[in-house]
Amino acid sequence: MNWDELRGRVLSLCEGETDAVALMATVACELHRSDDRFDWTGFYRVVAPGLLKIGPYQGGHGCLSIPFDRGVCGACASTRQTQVVEDVNAFPGHIACASSTRSEIVVPVLDRAGDLIAVLDIDSDRPAAFDGEDARRLEGLMAEVFGR
Repeated sequence: MNWDELRGRVLSLCEGETDAVALMATVACELHRSDDRFDWTGFYRVVAPGLLKIGPYQGGHGCLSIPFDRGVCGACASTRQTQVVEDVNAFPGHIACASSTRSEIVVPVLDRAGDLIAVLDIDSDRPAAFDGEDARRLEGLMAEVFGR
């Protein structure tokens, strides 16, 4: 995958859009189509204190609700730190939304004011599919799309 080309496509498609759900739908679609490591790509939105609900996504069904104290998405939301998990079965409290998921990366999504509005969740059916470069690139992209 060429991160620079992906970034350019996403920023071009999102130019001028301010609605967070429309942005999430566009980003999920472009990310999912960009890399064959990505088995499930989507957002979980902050809808109440300590609670995430499924947002726009690509792939099979996701979990509908995730509390901040459960799973990889919850860990990301509660710490506001990107989670790169090489083996989801070794992650304490992992929520198995899909039995095919082997590894996962979850990135916090902050708005312009710095408030957590969602997490970006990407699952892979491959073990150890994600690394620090993926984390850095996805964090940067989320900041450019949602933090402007």
